[in-house]
Amino acid sequence: MPKTKAKTAAAKVYAVVGSDDVEVKHTAAELAEKLKPAEAGDFGLETIDGAADNADQAAARIRSTIEALRTLPFFGGEKVVWLKNANFLGDDQKARAAAVQAALEELAETINAGLGPEITFLLSAIEVDRRRSFYKSLAKRAELQVFEKLDSSRGGWEEEATEMVQARAKKRKLQFDDDALEVFVLLTGGDTREIDSELEKIDIYLGKERQVNVDLVRELVPLTHAGVIFDLSNALAEHDLKRALELVRQLLDQGESAIGILLAAILPTVRNLLLANDLMERHRLPRPHAPFPFISAINRLPAGAVAHLPRKKDGSINAYTLAIAAQNAHRFSTEQLVAGMQACLAANLQLVTTQLDHELILTEVVVKLLGEV
Repeated sequence: MPKTKAKTAAAKVYAVVGSDDVEVKHTAAELAEKLKPAEAGDFGLETIDGAADNADQAAARIRSTIEALRTLPFFGGEKVVWLKNANFLGDDQKARAAAVQAALEELAETINAGLGPEITFLLSAIEVDRRRSFYKSLAKRAELQVFEKLDSSRGGWEEEATEMVQARAKKRKLQFDDDALEVFVLLTGGDTREIDSELEKIDIYLGKERQVNVDLVRELVPLTHAGVIFDLSNALAEHDLKRALELVRQLLDQGESAIGILLAAILPTVRNLLLANDLMERHRLPRPHAPFPFISAINRLPAGAVAHLPRKKDGSINAYTLAIAAQNAHRFSTEQLVAGMQACLAANLQLVTTQLDHELILTEVVVKLLGEV
């Protein structure tokens, strides 16, 4: 769950935005309560519902906000104006409407002109188009917090998700075994709502017990479509032929394409095992029992030694997936993994150029990789 914060502005203007609706709503509600003047009671917080059904309604909500910002507190003192859950700052038809853009321009002018010392403005919004002039103007004036959902389709999300789970588990005093933490992260896919829901379930189930093991995670946390993909990767890395074949069949039965299974689960697993194996042999790195020591070891290697490694979107090394692979690489010889890469290449060609049974093609890849007949 990435979180970025702009430099605190001189004016009392705050914004909480991003695609992670759970974090945005929770953080904004906490902030509203914190900012609200205690002595003003219910009159200290004026809330405008920003969840508009259409452009006209959105424009009306913005103008209500402007009016509230220009109106002094009813009984003197201070007040907070909260434009809550605004849904007209994105890139949809409603947000692009001329009436909405005109109203937002007026709101920006009101903020830039300076609010009275007794007025604090808070805005919270889920979908935000950062290219828009209103957002750019707001970012310059506001103390800004951004919460974006993790994208489990890109590399490197697991490390951020692991930190998120650990922080949330700590608040509940739950202690995850290393294997349990890894499986929980993969099954919940970095989704904040899913993580909170499953942690609550585990918390209630355990009662006074606080230790979470991998069997408990597998029993309580549902295996989603994405979870099956991750579980297949784990089964391959753990050299579990029976489970790997069962999961291939399950994914095909769920309608997943064979080429998708090959490119999303099998090929990346083989590649990461091969890379991890090579790193450990070439640089004499010990097999890790947890991901983070191996990540630190990779980060200490010279630039030339890591130039070929897969990268995340920000250009940094996708070390977490390599660390997970390094925990299991001892189960494979380099020759096995090279043969596995060749089998993936052959399967890719067969899937797009022949009419052979797709399950049969994937089964052959899995069997060749795991070295069993």
